[in-house]
Amino acid sequence: MKVALLGYGKMGKAIEQIAKQRGHEIVIIADIDTVYDINNADVAIDFSIPSVAYSNISNCLNNQVPVISGTTGWLDDYDNAVALCKEKNGAFISASNFSLGVNIFFELNRTLAKMMTHLNQYNIDMEEIHHTQKLDAPSGTAISLAKDIIEEHSSYKQWRLNEKHEASIPIVSKRLENVPGTHTVNYNSAVDSINIKHTAHNRDGFALGAVIAAEWILGKTGVFTMKDVLNIG
Repeated sequence: MKVALLGYGKMGKAIEQIAKQRGHEIVIIADIDTVYDINNADVAIDFSIPSVAYSNISNCLNNQVPVISGTTGWLDDYDNAVALCKEKNGAFISASNFSLGVNIFFELNRTLAKMMTHLNQYNIDMEEIHHTQKLDAPSGTAISLAKDIIEEHSSYKQWRLNEKHEASIPIVSKRLENVPGTHTVNYNSAVDSINIKHTAHNRDGFALGAVIAAEWILGKTGVFTMKDVLNIG
């Protein structure tokens, strides 16, 4: 499999290493302002920055190159990417987190929210911790967790960053040195607490999931999620 890496920060470098270990060839390494021909690749993996993510994705879709995107903070253009993918009969996966463990955590989170929907004595809050280089807050993973709770739990309508408000889920974002990513969902009542937590020990889990998604999408057309890749949910 010939892979284009769109974005060559810490995640891009981790993906490069994992892809090579799995026998794939890196044919394009593109950072900001890099000129490249996407047609040299079988599949593209985008871990760039919000300002260029949609441009990268649309370039891939316009040239019939399947694209996996783990960039967060660009989702105002997500519907445009979906429409373009359908128009071009392309293949596209966008995920806030490609870690296999996190995607299992997403399913646990949805299941717990559904179980707790009528237990109004429990208040929900969330915390996410990442490295100091992470540009967006809250993380895309935290937003996905919150949206899933809102969909399954009747008492919550929105999330808010570092702020409590009626019918909203407060998300506390912290930025600390050398933290790949920790997400905690808390249900607190006067008598007890229920907590679910995912802790990433390094970036390898994110990189592996992205490469597995790229392997999976070859030969397919459509807009997919990691649920499709892992056949869960």
